[in-house]
Amino acid sequence: MKFNLVEVVGVRVEMPSNQPIVLLKEVDGIRYLPIWVGANEATAIAFAQQGLVPPRPLTHDLLKSVIENLGSKVESVNLTELVNGVFYSNITFSGGQEISARPSDAIALALRAGTAIMASEKLFEDAGIEIPDQADDEVEAFREFLDHINPEDFLG
Repeated sequence: MKFNLVEVVGVRVEMPSNQPIVLLKEVDGIRYLPIWVGANEATAIAFAQQGLVPPRPLTHDLLKSVIENLGSKVESVNLTELVNGVFYSNITFSGGQEISARPSDAIALALRAGTAIMASEKLFEDAGIEIPDQADDEVEAFREFLDHINPEDFLG
């Protein structure tokens, strides 16, 4: 299975459904991948992206500490497929172990661990959106929106 490196563009709330999404961009391409996530995971991703450290560890901070204290490391996060409207991913560890995880949790962990996030070519074919270079205004508008949103906006 072929994978492409992606970066997290940001998190926003989709209206009118009020459903948070995380937007990923193919690093060496023009495709984007929107993934709908829960409010708690959206907050965790936004916190990590902004470098905010909560007074007490969030679940993903705890998981990163446990992994490191057990002598392992998150090597990569691989977003693999979309089946019946559900996204799937795997987390790969330094010893080669791999576990299934929700993409939102995997992304939140990857951001904390400074680990690569990869998306399969199949996932881009099934759920990717092409935004050519001439659509830079749309991307810039989305980035501007992200600059003015706070993680607290996702707390219910």
